[in-house]
Amino acid sequence: MVPRIKNVPGFDSLVIAMQRFVWVVRPPVDDSSYSEYISGSGGGTKDHTPEYLPEGFVTCTCDRGFLIPSWAPQAEVLAHRAVGGFLTHCGWSSTLESVLGGVPMIAWPLFAEQNMNVVLLRDELGIAVRVDYSKEAISRSKIEALVRKVMAEEEGKEMRGKVKKLKETAEMSLNIDAGGLAHESLCRITEECQRFLERVGGLGTGA
Repeated sequence: MVPRIKNVPGFDSLVIAMQRFVWVVRPPVDDSSYSEYISGSGGGTKDHTPEYLPEGFVTCTCDRGFLIPSWAPQAEVLAHRAVGGFLTHCGWSSTLESVLGGVPMIAWPLFAEQNMNVVLLRDELGIAVRVDYSKEAISRSKIEALVRKVMAEEEGKEMRGKVKKLKETAEMSLNIDAGGLAHESLCRITEECQRFLERVGGLGTGA
């Protein structure tokens, strides 16, 4: 999911990189915290390209791309075996969904905890590449290079191997029958909450 980018030709990069893609592009929100990067005023074009994308984008990419101008079940999409990479702003929920899907990431952080998450993903875990900022606008060639790196080059293959191992670890942690650590932790939290509510209820009744 990527909003309209005013100063970065990211859309052209998808065309140039020649990779198949699903792009979930929600309509821009005026005066939002990321309004520097997106814009839009309604409308569209004859080929159903939203007005916040370049005119004719749908026609230009229809042979290898699928545009969703609203919402999509992201976790289900990332879990599909055909997905080879995920261009994401790296919010924590998207990060977890990508790991559970075994999908390496092209990280494009904007604000909040996203930058911190990218440090973990790229520098510590080695399962992401990052769109690095500079004083100059990010060129289409830089985005294209990152897409190709993840989808077609050796570094992308290595990242897929690493994230696959993380996926297996995460699945074990969530496994109910095998007593996964994440499941056990959630169970303990639930039990503690129940005991706390019982104590509070007892105080309220004078027990």
